[in-house]
Amino acid sequence: MTAIAAVACGRTIALPSPRGPLSAALVDGLRKAPGGAFAAPVDALVSPDPIGDDDLQLALYLCYELHYAELVGVDPAWEWDPGLLAFRAALERPFEYAVRALVAPPQDSELTAVGATLQRIVAEDDGPPLARYVETQATLAQVHELLVHRSAYQLKEADPHCWAIPRLAGAPKAALVEVQMDEYGGGRADRMHAVLFAKAMAAVGLDPTYGAYLDEIPAVTLATVNFMSLCGLHRRLRGAIVGHLAAFEMTSSLPNRRYGNALRRLRFDVDATDFFDEHVEADAVHEQIAAWDLAGGLAAVEPSLASDVLFGARALLVLEARWAGHLLAAWERDERSLRRLPVAA
Repeated sequence: MTAIAAVACGRTIALPSPRGPLSAALVDGLRKAPGGAFAAPVDALVSPDPIGDDDLQLALYLCYELHYAELVGVDPAWEWDPGLLAFRAALERPFEYAVRALVAPPQDSELTAVGATLQRIVAEDDGPPLARYVETQATLAQVHELLVHRSAYQLKEADPHCWAIPRLAGAPKAALVEVQMDEYGGGRADRMHAVLFAKAMAAVGLDPTYGAYLDEIPAVTLATVNFMSLCGLHRRLRGAIVGHLAAFEMTSSLPNRRYGNALRRLRFDVDATDFFDEHVEADAVHEQIAAWDLAGGLAAVEPSLASDVLFGARALLVLEARWAGHLLAAWERDERSLRRLPVAA
């Protein structure tokens, strides 16, 4: 299957191996007919680290995947089953609380000029130097790991943020659509960013099939994607998903330039680098639209959302820093940053 076909033919993923009582209960339930209640194991929901909890994050990821993909052997009616939604909400609460606990509340002065505040927040961010390491030192195996991690989001790039479109109005909605049009290739299927990422995976010898590596992707990575879905699917968090997208676009160009350079250093051609080179150019334009017209515009139209916009932006930086630190720490120990594949019974 070509990379384009892998994306264009639709998303179908197999249920992964459970990682604990929460994901086991979910996987077991999804194999049955909808209509039954999910009894969440109470002890499993009391996690000291919801963001790094493999069981919780996988269960939450699968709940969200019902909105994005076909799960093999799962009745699609589960998507809006009240019992499953209650189970999902029980997972979301500790996760959202944990993210909020990591993000400092905004100062009053920051709320009056959200676009300028976003630029300062991004400029002052001093997250782990993952992109610089990848550009200059990463081995091919480590680049493979990086792409596998990113596949959890990039193979559905832009989709979580699109949930915000019907929740916005006027100029902020127009700005969001302008950014998203580029993400979907401006109407060209072969230039959709998800397709370009699949092409990059195939070019370096990885499987570009959606969900192919889900069993290997750890909680710290799933959390970065789950936060997008959480904010996108809840109208009350529309400000946060806008702030997340703004910060995402504002921090994208330089890392993608470095990742493209890493692939050239490893002697890969344009099939591998196209995705990253495309983002260097596109996100330089998106940065201004997202910061001023989208995020700043939304805060001007709905001042009550200004705090949420900044929360979404800061949450992105915190979660990405934790993810990057995980990769660098594993590589420093000369270990894989991915999970070990489960052993077949």
